[in-house]
Amino acid sequence: MKAPKRPHITKRAVATTIALLLCTCMARADVLLSGTPISSPASDNGPSNAFDNNYSTFFASNERSNTWVGLDLNIPHIISRIGFSPRQGYSSRMQLGLFEGANREDFSDAVPLTIISSAPAEGRNSYLRVECSRAFRYVRYVGPNDCRCNVSELFFYGHPADDGESNDSRLSTLTSLPVVSIRTEGGKTIDSRSTWIDGTATIIWNNGASIIEDSLRIRGRGNASWSFPKKPYRIKLNHKARPLDLRAKTNDWTLINNYGDKTLIRNLVAFNIAERMGMKWTPQGRLVDVIVNGEYEGTYQFCDQVEVQKKRVDVAKIGNEDVPGDPLTGGYFIELDAYSSGEPVHFTSSVLGMPVTVKYPDDDEITKEQIDYIKAYLAKLENAVKSKDYTDEETGYPAFLDVNSFVQHFLTGELAGNTDTYYSVYMSKQRGAPRFVVGPVWDFDIAFDNDNRTHNILTRTYNQYQQFLCLSGTASYASNVYNLVYKIINSTSDVQTEEWSRARYDRGLTPDTILAFIDSLAAVASKSQQLNFTRWPILNTVLHQNFQALGSYSKEVDYLKKYVTNRFAWMDSKVGIDLKYTGMKPEPVVPQGTIRIAPGMARLEGFPEGSYVRVLDVSGREMFSATVTDFSTDVPLPSGVAVVTVSQPDGAVKTFKTTSR
Repeated sequence: MKAPKRPHITKRAVATTIALLLCTCMARADVLLSGTPISSPASDNGPSNAFDNNYSTFFASNERSNTWVGLDLNIPHIISRIGFSPRQGYSSRMQLGLFEGANREDFSDAVPLTIISSAPAEGRNSYLRVECSRAFRYVRYVGPNDCRCNVSELFFYGHPADDGESNDSRLSTLTSLPVVSIRTEGGKTIDSRSTWIDGTATIIWNNGASIIEDSLRIRGRGNASWSFPKKPYRIKLNHKARPLDLRAKTNDWTLINNYGDKTLIRNLVAFNIAERMGMKWTPQGRLVDVIVNGEYEGTYQFCDQVEVQKKRVDVAKIGNEDVPGDPLTGGYFIELDAYSSGEPVHFTSSVLGMPVTVKYPDDDEITKEQIDYIKAYLAKLENAVKSKDYTDEETGYPAFLDVNSFVQHFLTGELAGNTDTYYSVYMSKQRGAPRFVVGPVWDFDIAFDNDNRTHNILTRTYNQYQQFLCLSGTASYASNVYNLVYKIINSTSDVQTEEWSRARYDRGLTPDTILAFIDSLAAVASKSQQLNFTRWPILNTVLHQNFQALGSYSKEVDYLKKYVTNRFAWMDSKVGIDLKYTGMKPEPVVPQGTIRIAPGMARLEGFPEGSYVRVLDVSGREMFSATVTDFSTDVPLPSGVAVVTVSQPDGAVKTFKTTSR
């Protein structure tokens, strides 16, 4: 069989092909772009100074913040690279400077291109790559807060977009986190928790492959957190959506500032614990980078708004006749709330005198009849708690309270070491249902031993109180809520053991899973936290209720992990684990470690970190207790006979009878 003849290719054909390829490459070559300089109001040093290739000139704005300089490119361009050089002597004023692209002259549709993470060198150009498939007519540099947008030179590189080339398949983020960019109408400052401001939002996630662009309303939110320079926000999108692929499809979302939490992740860790604890509904959240009016604001938590809605607090809507039952009986959503007096609909409970905020029905819809009903029904629970037979299933508090939900909420707060567990307690009542359901949990910025009022949680609960944090006398309560809580906690030890056992063995609530979750959050936040603590340099500052400032992000995360490890051990010992409540069969546990006796003391060696040590005299009176934190732990011994008990995190217990002089 003859081989097929090769096609004859002439030199002219080769030359023509090469020429076509060269023309194609030249047409798409990324070059230095030119256009009309544009800017926010400037001083005598106007926008053209940023494009004159002269390092001795510079652009400077009139205002110190929310100012910018850029180019009108006349037609949309794909941007591939950006160069910049600082004003001489002012290099630090470009750190956290942001680049944006837009197709509206007012930049109301701006999306981020990249950010300057460190102060650039003077007298030469620095460059950043841009990975963005959308084309822009307008490009700009937005100066950091309080820096008058000082810049010597700017260079934008790219090429005119071909027909159909501009798309949203690949958009830019600032770090590995999603980015939320908000622009208010006229650049208005968000300075109120009650006044809504119109604006637009761009939310980019999924490594730049997903985007939501919508109009919105935005205002401040929070109580103590609103006093911080890094502000928290509440937003209402114009259209229902599932940003960041979160569970709920809705308009209402929050941006939590995490200012008092230098790990930036305590809330998300607590939410993970609550889910594993089995709570009916727990807020969802994701770490994000936030931009407001072109300025980088830091690492935030984009999170559910706590409200009545499907996939959130899912109780019957008042007036929804499709839901069977007497509409007056539900649904309701209330909060035992230390801040209730500042809320639109609130009352003081009639029996115990607790401050209550009505979260649903909404303040503009609720009727006097509904307020009277929920106030009277709460009084039934209060009277049951005060009654002689308060644990009776039919007449006591179990008739009016979902006890398991209360215990799940309580155990979440105790494991997390939340000083403010009972400063704010959410409760809901479904239509036709006889019992209040407790939850969701919320606000753990100063939990996990991050609060000077209760630090050191481990030491205090081990040595001083030998009881739960919320009953220790140092935790905070909304007025008179303690009178409701302490009787329920002290009468539900069996339910506590049941819920703790189920969570530990059936729902994956283990030190390993929580530590792995912490590591995953810290890893994904790695670059963002560097930008955040450049914007807010507080790693060396003790603020809010903090008792320490460790000086680095990694040390803050390590402290959180150490707390979690030791607190699990304490909870296992205090609450107890009974495998009859779980799907697990008991496995033998082997005590570890040895004990060496010396006059007046004993040295424990080789016991796992988190083991709990108790020293008792012959009468059974506790003389000493501690947590094992190192390979060797020294404990004092009383004269004569004593008993040393070591309880390991895995449940093994080793007991030694000693004699000391």
